[in-house]
Amino acid sequence: MLSGTTLSAVVAVLGGFGLAAVLVVPYIAWSYHRRGELGLGHAVLGLGFLIYSFALVTYTLLPLPEVDTTFCVKHAAVTTPVLAPLRFLDDMHKYDTSGIRAVLRNPALRQVLFNVALFVPLGMFLRHLFRGGLALTLSTGLLISLTVESTQLTGVWFLFQCPYRLFDTGDLLSNTLGAGVGFLLAPVLNLVPGQRVRVPMGVPRAVTRRRRLLGIALDLLAVWVAGNGLLFGAKLANWALHGEVPRRGVWNPLLTSVLAYWLPAVLLLLVAPLLGNGGTIGQRIVLLRPADRLGGVPRWPRVVLRFLTGSGGYFVLVGAAPDAALLLVCTSFVFLVHTTGGRGLSGVLAGLTVIDSRVDRYGTRVAHDRRYRFEHLPAEEHR
Repeated sequence: MLSGTTLSAVVAVLGGFGLAAVLVVPYIAWSYHRRGELGLGHAVLGLGFLIYSFALVTYTLLPLPEVDTTFCVKHAAVTTPVLAPLRFLDDMHKYDTSGIRAVLRNPALRQVLFNVALFVPLGMFLRHLFRGGLALTLSTGLLISLTVESTQLTGVWFLFQCPYRLFDTGDLLSNTLGAGVGFLLAPVLNLVPGQRVRVPMGVPRAVTRRRRLLGIALDLLAVWVAGNGLLFGAKLANWALHGEVPRRGVWNPLLTSVLAYWLPAVLLLLVAPLLGNGGTIGQRIVLLRPADRLGGVPRWPRVVLRFLTGSGGYFVLVGAAPDAALLLVCTSFVFLVHTTGGRGLSGVLAGLTVIDSRVDRYGTRVAHDRRYRFEHLPAEEHR
């Protein structure tokens, strides 16, 4: 059985990762369009902020009390709020304070130090990630602390008949102090690598294999989400019309392939590129697009060929011949790793490469495989 502190930590970590899974695609899109690149260090700090946010909630609510007929009697001692913010000084004298070692072991002091430490990360994140000033950091810390204490005073906003934790104005003071300490310590987060944007936001970056793989992964995720959404909608419509939901394995396999694979793949990986600059959903998120040998937007026959021999072909085959789909994936991966610039099988067959979509702002600058190739640029651009 997990203790209260351990349970709160475990739930906070699981909740943070769960929310990160939901927000990962919007975060990648925001990062590329706001910062020009992903930045692993910035992403790690963002994940840390999510986990910390969940920790504030879990340490406020967990462990949940057992409710019975004597619930209010058991927690009668915490029904009266503590309005004297320095009462912890009196509480300290209830224990041994004869020496420094005894003071450091004092439970009342330890509780105060814990409340200070709990809000130190908040001050660090507010200053480092959100560029908050000292006044904003302190006021936010006070507001969040007041929300926490009010939640405890009202029994989780009247979900419980009586409060099961104490409202203490001393906690407001120590939490706000912790946010201020975090503001002072925030420069430490600059030491986390992978945060600084080395190139101005609007300037094209090198197209690396890692960036291309991220775009492919986002394409696969987009089709999977859309396909499962269409399939769920179809089954829901079947239930509304016929009063039953088909059991697994009974649903029409052809209709499953159409809704789960073929239709979303055609819409997201073929129609969307044809209507835009040739880039798929995943490529647009990471600011990439396919280009012909002159750097221009490819014509529709090349886009169709790239679709059939790339991710689109995979989804066409996975709904009809899964073994062939696996073979296509393996072959494409080999081409992606071993061809110049990581063009991939579809790029080689369609005669296309992948460039940074911000190239359009700079004429015919082409970025690939960690190198820039300059063509017909003004002299100052070469410097």
